[in-house]
Amino acid sequence: MRRLPAAAITLLFLTAPTFAQAHGTEGGLVLLLPTGYYLLGAGLAVAASFLLLAFVTAQETERVAAMRLRLFTVPDVPREITSAIGFFFLAFLVFAGIVGSRDPVVNPLPTMIWTIWWVCFTLFQAVVGPLWHHFNPWTAILALFGRNNREGLLKLPVRAGYRIAVLQFAVFAWFELIYVAPSDPLRLAIAVIAFWAFNLAGAFIFGEKDWMARAEPFSIFFGLIGRLSPFHREPIGEKRTGVVLTWPGMTLISANALPLTGVFFILLTLSTVSFDGLSRTFLWLGSIHVNPLEFPGRSDVETSGTSGLIGMFAAMSALYLGTVALGCRLAGRSDIWLAASGRLIYSLVPIALAFQAAHYLTSVLVDGQNALIALSDPYSLGWNLFGTAGWHTTTSFLNTMSGVSLIFNTQTLVIALGHITGIVMAHLIALRIFDTPRQAVASQIPLAALMVFYTAFGLWLLATPRI
Repeated sequence: MRRLPAAAITLLFLTAPTFAQAHGTEGGLVLLLPTGYYLLGAGLAVAASFLLLAFVTAQETERVAAMRLRLFTVPDVPREITSAIGFFFLAFLVFAGIVGSRDPVVNPLPTMIWTIWWVCFTLFQAVVGPLWHHFNPWTAILALFGRNNREGLLKLPVRAGYRIAVLQFAVFAWFELIYVAPSDPLRLAIAVIAFWAFNLAGAFIFGEKDWMARAEPFSIFFGLIGRLSPFHREPIGEKRTGVVLTWPGMTLISANALPLTGVFFILLTLSTVSFDGLSRTFLWLGSIHVNPLEFPGRSDVETSGTSGLIGMFAAMSALYLGTVALGCRLAGRSDIWLAASGRLIYSLVPIALAFQAAHYLTSVLVDGQNALIALSDPYSLGWNLFGTAGWHTTTSFLNTMSGVSLIFNTQTLVIALGHITGIVMAHLIALRIFDTPRQAVASQIPLAALMVFYTAFGLWLLATPRI
């Protein structure tokens, strides 16, 4: 019960990537837990949610989904101000990366980028709503030249779709997961500057609105994550915004279908975090003939890692599109499978978020401490700005059964809830795509089976030995 059969794991590796991602997570003691029961229980919970929705009338489902509660209003803060805050904070970190310590633990730039921004900031937006739109480091600079919220000098071609965003995110993922030294402060600072300058030029030439909507990858990704928030914002007048409580992800239910390049963008974000988790397992290292107990370093696995990243994206794309096509065939509407894939792709967003939260949990607990320590003395000048410079990072919670049990229970709950949310969203989207509830339910059978499978595999990935 503690491990999946070898044949099933091999088949999974060849055909089905997951949404899991894991950086510096520990897993040894997790193997002592009865993980088979966790896999079975979480998988059954996801399956039960699908069966429950199948027997609830469409009218009742829609009535519950439409429930809203107005909470309060908040004043609007000009985006130029919040963007300036984001720009100066980024400049502060980049300067630390250039002149500060070359130790990635002591220098605040690596932990702030890879843990606080890429993990914590993502999760925070899922709670409070989209923030990157307000704090991105470009709007304030564009405003200095009078180019914010204006048409570009050129028109970004419609046929370009999301291709630029796909390319940029692919480079970002390769740098994070494959490049030999992604946490080297100086190299990371240079990469951040290059990324910032490229997107500033793009927004200046093609217009901020269009560029951020289709070419800047994190405006797209964080926008999707933020729309999972139960706190929906509605404009009230010119200077205030109303906050409405809704079910998580409801603002994505009626979103327009993405073109195929947009579908590929979301699949790319999922496949890269999948490979992040899988590439650290003994299973993957054994498949590329690397001894996991004597890991040679990234430079020796750069080629195999690049191939694995590409293969994961190809497998993810084939698996998702094939699942949607099969569902449409079961519903008797094979003619709309491409349009359906552009709508149903939104149901994968909460799953990606759940795996990000679960697989980065221990990394956040450890690297979050490093960030607090490093920020007190960002330039290695002997400062103690926040009184944390003398702290010592602790990992004692990973050395006790009670600590590891609490972590794994939390991870299990998060993954199960993420998949259940995805099941609900997919069902509600299907009700809007197909003519009858029967067709909607039939179309979701393959996708629901895939989500049950991913739930079990994601928990196995958390418990399996890894470097």
